[in-house]
Amino acid sequence: METSTKALVSKTIPVTGMSCAACAVSVESMLAAQDGIKEAGVNFATQSVKVLFDPSKTNTTAMQQVVRSIGYDLIIDEENAPEKQEALQATAYQQLQRKTIAAALLTLPVVAIGMFFMEMPYGNYIMWALSTPVLFLFGRSFFINAVKQARKRKANMDTLVALSTGIAYLFSVFNTLNPGFWHSRGLHPHVYFEAAAVVIVFIMVGKLLEQRAKGNTSSAIRKLIGLQPRTVHVIKNGVPVELPATQVQPGDLILVRAGEKIPVDGIVEEGESYVDESMISGEPVAVRKAKDTSVLAGTINQQGSFRFRAEKVGSETMLAGIIRMVQEAQGSKAPVQKLVDKIAGIFVPVVILIAVTAFVIWVIAGGDNAVTHGLLAMVTVLVIACPCALGLATPTAIMVGVGKGAEQGILIRDAESLELAHKVNAIVLDKTGTITAGKPVVTDILWKASALPMQTELESILLAAEQQSEHPLATAVVQYLKDRKAVPVPLSSFESITGKGISVRAGNIQYKAGSYKMAQEDGLQMEPALKEAAGKWAAAAKTIICFAQDTEVLAVIAIADEVKPGSANAVHALKKMGIQVYMFTGDNQQTAAAVAAQVGIKDFRGEALPADKADFVKKLQDQGKIVAMVGDGINDSQALAQADISIAMGKGSDIAIDTAGMSLISADLQQIPKALALSRSTVRAIRQNLFWAFIYNLIGIPLAAGILYPVNGFLLDPMIAGGAMALSSVSVIGNSLRLKWKKF
Repeated sequence: METSTKALVSKTIPVTGMSCAACAVSVESMLAAQDGIKEAGVNFATQSVKVLFDPSKTNTTAMQQVVRSIGYDLIIDEENAPEKQEALQATAYQQLQRKTIAAALLTLPVVAIGMFFMEMPYGNYIMWALSTPVLFLFGRSFFINAVKQARKRKANMDTLVALSTGIAYLFSVFNTLNPGFWHSRGLHPHVYFEAAAVVIVFIMVGKLLEQRAKGNTSSAIRKLIGLQPRTVHVIKNGVPVELPATQVQPGDLILVRAGEKIPVDGIVEEGESYVDESMISGEPVAVRKAKDTSVLAGTINQQGSFRFRAEKVGSETMLAGIIRMVQEAQGSKAPVQKLVDKIAGIFVPVVILIAVTAFVIWVIAGGDNAVTHGLLAMVTVLVIACPCALGLATPTAIMVGVGKGAEQGILIRDAESLELAHKVNAIVLDKTGTITAGKPVVTDILWKASALPMQTELESILLAAEQQSEHPLATAVVQYLKDRKAVPVPLSSFESITGKGISVRAGNIQYKAGSYKMAQEDGLQMEPALKEAAGKWAAAAKTIICFAQDTEVLAVIAIADEVKPGSANAVHALKKMGIQVYMFTGDNQQTAAAVAAQVGIKDFRGEALPADKADFVKKLQDQGKIVAMVGDGINDSQALAQADISIAMGKGSDIAIDTAGMSLISADLQQIPKALALSRSTVRAIRQNLFWAFIYNLIGIPLAAGILYPVNGFLLDPMIAGGAMALSSVSVIGNSLRLKWKKF
C-alpha cells in the first residue's frame, strides 16, 4: 500500500518475526534512525510498519536489511504481500504447534520426576537429558533472537525468556554435576529443569493461543477480501467468456447470474434483479436493480440475471477502497498507544534491573538457601514480566472495533477518530441528505372530485408537460407519474413561465402547472377542499404545485424532501446517550422548523451558509464541547474539517467522505448512534486491557521477587509465573474479541 506526499513516499509493509511489544519498538526505532526515513510506526497487532521515507535516500531493500539485522524481516514484495504474510503466519503457526506438542511431551516426564520422584536414581540426569532439547531445540528461537537483540544493545520478551530459562538451566546443570558444593555447606542442591522446560512450553502455548486470537481480530479484513470473486463472465462478441476478475477493464459488459457475486462497480444495462448489499452498507433488505442503476463489487445477485457495464475495476472499486481504509485504520495508532510504546521500550531493561536487584537482596538478607531463593526470585521475575499484554491492549481492541464497524457499514479512517468519538457530547446534523433523503418526492396529491373520472388522461398530460420542464421539482412529479404507469401524450405547445410554472396545450385545451402563487396571481378557481389541503401541506413546509385546466385548478400536489424513516429514532438514541443534537440547513427557517419538529430537535437554524456551520461548530468547541459534524455534501466540508469528529453520510460527495474521520456507507442516520456506541465500547475495552496489563505486572513482579516471603513464606514458582504470563496476553486479546459478538 503506497501513497506519496511531495518527494516523500508512505508505505505499509508487513513485518514477520515480532513476538512482543518490545519487538515492535525495536523495529520502529531501528527504522526511524535510518537516513531518509522521516517516520516509522510499527503496529504489533497487525504485524506491519508504516514508513514515510525519501526514495532518493533509501528503499525497502535497505529497510529489510536493517530489520533483518535484529532478527525480524519485512515482506517487501508488493505483489500479494498480505496474502504472503498470511501464508507465512499460517506456516509459522503450524511449526509452532508441532514444536509445542513435542516440547510438551518431553516436559511431562520432567515435571513428574521433579514433583513426585525427586529421589529416583539418576533423576537429575534424566531431567537434564529431556529438558535440553526443550530449551535448545524447540525453544531455540528465544535464545537466537535474544542474542541478535543483545548485539544491537536492545532487549525484548525473548531476552526475558532466554535469561530466565537459561539461568535456571545452568544452575541446575551445575547442581547436577557438583552436588558436593552445596552438601559441604549443609544445603540441598536443588535443580529447576522442570521450571525451565515448563516455562518454555507455557510461553509457546501462550503464543499459539495469541496467534490464533490475533487471527480472529483480523477476520473482518478476510471477510471483505473474500467478497471479491475470482472469476467473471465478460460478454465477448455476444457470448459470455469466463475470465479472471483481475482482467476486467472499464467498459467491459459483464453478465451476472443468480447467486453470483458482482465483480466490479458498474451500471446495469439490461435485465432486472434484487441485489444483497448488506455486506457493504449493513442494510439487510435487498435492493432492486434495473437499467441505469449502479451495482457494487462484492454484493450478491439474488434472483434474476442482468448485464452491466464495468466502470470502476481493481483498486478503484468501492470494496477495494473499503478494504484499503480498514487496513489503514487497523494499522494506525491511537494516541494512548504512543505512551504505551514508550513504556514497552524501557520495560525489559527495567525488569532485568528488578530481577538482578531481587537476587542481590536475597543473597544479602536471605539467610539459609539465600542463593537458591534469590536465583528462583530472579528467574520468576524474568518469567512473569510481560510486555506483550501491554503491547496488545490497544491495537487488538482497535482492530476488532474497526473491523466490527466495517461489517456494519461504518468506515473508520483511523484509530484516533475511533478513540476520540467516545467523548462526543454535541452533534451537528446537516438537514438535506442527512436527516432527509436529499431528493424531493411527491408526498401528497388531491384531485378535484369532478376530475377523478378523467384522472388517467389528465395524469398523461401532466407527465408530458413536466417532462419538458427544467425545474428541479418537475423530476419528482415525473417520477411519481411514471410509478403510476402514466404514459405521456403529444403536446401542441409548451411555454415556460419564469418563476411561476409552465403552460401547455393538449388538443385545443390549455393546461397550467406551477406554484400556488401562480394560481393566485392568475385568478385560477380552486374549490375549498383543494385550498384546505394546500394550506395544510404548506404549513408542514411542503412545496405546493397546482395543475389547472383553463381557469380551474384540477389538482394540488405536495412535494417535499422527506425525512428518512430512521432519523427520528436516531435523534432519540443520540439524546439518550447524553449528546446534544443540533440541526443546520441552508433551507428557509419554516422548512427547518418543520423538519426539526418531525425528528425531535429543539436547537436548529435555517438559511445557514457553509461558513456559518463551521463557525457554529467552533462556537460549541469554545464552550468546551467535543463536537461531531454529520454531513454529505461539498457545502459541509468546511464544518466537517472544523469538527473534532467528522462523519460523512453514505452516497455523499467525495469531498465530504475524504474530509471525514468516519464514513457511513448507508444513508441511514441510525448508524451514527451505533458508530458512537462502538467507539465507547472500544475505548472501554482498551481501558480494561491496559488496566489488567498494568495491574498484572504491578502485582506479579513484586510477588515474583518474593515480597510476601518475610510475611508468610510464600515464594512464587517459576512454572506458575510462566502460565500466568501466557494467560495475560490471551486474556487481553479475549477481552478485545468480546467486541465482535456485541450488538450495537
